[in-house]
Amino acid sequence: MADKFKFALAILLLVAGIAGFYLLAEQAMILRVLAVMAGTGLAAGVAWKTEPGQRFFGFARESAAEAKKVVWPSRKETMQTTGMVFAFVVVMALFLWLTDKSLEWVMYDLVLGWRKS
Repeated sequence: MADKFKFALAILLLVAGIAGFYLLAEQAMILRVLAVMAGTGLAAGVAWKTEPGQRFFGFARESAAEAKKVVWPSRKETMQTTGMVFAFVVVMALFLWLTDKSLEWVMYDLVLGWRKS
C-alpha cells in the first residue's frame, strides 16, 4: 500500500511541475523550465523509493550495460549505408515516375484516344 501511495505522490509531483510551467507564464523561461525539472526530479526521487521504481531503475541500468556491448558501425560504414539508401530512393523515384508516365501515355493516348495539348 505504501508503494501505491508513493507512486501516486510521484505522479502528483510530476503534474505539479508541469502545471508550474503554465502557472508561471509571466515569469522568465528559465524559471518555468526549472519548475518542470524540479517536479520531474522530485517525482523520480519518490518513485526511486518504491519497489516498482527500483525494478525500473535496475532495468535501466541493465539496458545501458547492454547498449555498451553493441558493436556500433563506424562512420565510414554509416556513410556508405546512407549513400546506398539515398541511391535506392533516387532509383525508385525514377522507376515510379517512368511507370506513371508510361501508364499515363497508355491510358490517355492509346486506350482513350485523348491527346494532350
